[in-house]
Amino acid sequence: MGALYLASTSPRRRELLAQIGAPFSLLNVDIDESLLPGEAPEVYVQRLAREKAQAGFAALADSNACVLGADTSVVLDDQVLGKPAGRGEGLAMLAALSGRAHRVLTAVALRSRDACEVRLVASEVRFRQIGDAEAAAYWDSGEPCDKAGGYAIQGWGAVFVSQLHGSYSAVVGLPLCETAQLLDAFGLKRWCSSAS
Repeated sequence: MGALYLASTSPRRRELLAQIGAPFSLLNVDIDESLLPGEAPEVYVQRLAREKAQAGFAALADSNACVLGADTSVVLDDQVLGKPAGRGEGLAMLAALSGRAHRVLTAVALRSRDACEVRLVASEVRFRQIGDAEAAAYWDSGEPCDKAGGYAIQGWGAVFVSQLHGSYSAVVGLPLCETAQLLDAFGLKRWCSSAS
């Protein structure tokens, strides 16, 4: 099997893939991430992961390469919470998540010349109560501005998390157990000390 490419601009996914010693190169792909009418959250994240991997593969001249794509969505009451459009929406998201459990769905797709395999990981995250002043201070830190659901579990937003059932790495953006299984199935290297 050829080289591995990560179709993502996310520094978090880059760090996670490097964490398991998988040598890779980066690809910047641009796809429409709009939710389709009536599309279930589980279907949505798997579709985006697959489309990212396929768009990356189509951009390569090397037909022996493999491309990894991933997508993460925060889901509350079966509604996908995307990246907040501004301060008001960000604070509204934190207020909605406060004191409640929500799901984080992450799909990872690996595309080769012959196949595209997708894995879906669902985790449950429970937030403690968040006061208005604390939510405002968190928003003003700048951290949640470009994060799905308006928070980052791997950053300062970790202080809101009272319980996590599932995969921490999936909530961050790349489920490492399932990603390693895909790499193994496609004959790709991991646990390399010279990885990216």
